[in-house]
Amino acid sequence: MTYTHRTRRPVAVFLIVLALVFLACQISVAQAQPKLSLRPVSQSSEKPAAQASSAAACSTALPSEDTVNSFLFQTFGYDPQITWKITDIRPSEVPGLAEVNVLVSGPQGSNPNRLLVSSDGKHAVAGDIIPFGAKPYEDARAKLEKGVNGPAKGPAKAPVTIVEFSDMQCPHCQKAAPIIESLLAQEPDARFVFQNFPLPGHNWAEKAAEFVDCIGRASGDAVWKFIQKTFEDQENITAANVDEKLKAIATASGANADEIAACASKPDTKARIEASIALGKSVGVTGTPTLYINGRQVGGGNPLEMQKKIVDFETSQDQPSKDQPSKEKTNKD
Repeated sequence: MTYTHRTRRPVAVFLIVLALVFLACQISVAQAQPKLSLRPVSQSSEKPAAQASSAAACSTALPSEDTVNSFLFQTFGYDPQITWKITDIRPSEVPGLAEVNVLVSGPQGSNPNRLLVSSDGKHAVAGDIIPFGAKPYEDARAKLEKGVNGPAKGPAKAPVTIVEFSDMQCPHCQKAAPIIESLLAQEPDARFVFQNFPLPGHNWAEKAAEFVDCIGRASGDAVWKFIQKTFEDQENITAANVDEKLKAIATASGANADEIAACASKPDTKARIEASIALGKSVGVTGTPTLYINGRQVGGGNPLEMQKKIVDFETSQDQPSKDQPSKEKTNKD
């Protein structure tokens, strides 16, 4: 399965095209094309698989890869520069809807797209499913509180916990890092957790995630220096020199590079990274950076002012306030 960092401009065009196709053209997803094998990017060796419960899997009809490829060919076949890769086909969290995740790539970059397909296989909606209810973010908050395993800083019993899912090779994560640091400086009572979410499309991200995990367990101070220095040197790191570069950064951060490298190669470390990725997907992460503020998903690239307002709002929910709606009903005699 493949995920990618967030890009903005090309994806807006792609989603508009998808929306126009869905609403105006009503293309049949079952139509076959003889030349499909020429256009899609080669599929990952890991087959898309259902991640939801067995009950949901039994009640949801999943479109086949051939059907999805046919749909994508009909949608993007007019432009030979656009390619795609199906990264996941599974039951969505909404009963009866299948979730199809596709990485669409063009001259200006790549971005994940999420399609929700009806049970009859003839309609789809492009976009995200958002939580709903009186306490819409509690489920995600509970999952994160139980499942986070990354390095953390801030009060253990803080009223607000900020969880970031990040990829050390992601340029958007690099740009978001100083914004998040500014937020934490202005919100010293908040707790921050860094969760690894390396993207398969990045050729050294997983190795960097393993270093982050091992340094985080060995030294709480060194890991933050390592993350910052790796982002700063991101453009100079390649698949060919990643081991040398990461060990040098680890040393400069105050960690024992040889011990960290040995730790990074252990199966237990790989399992921890996989658990972090699974946790992210369980709460709806499709790209990086993605932040959760007390379970509320917030794009890591959003302005500092917006993120601070949300943190302050969540802090206010932790204590009684006259501004909150009253839970008592007024009785009239």
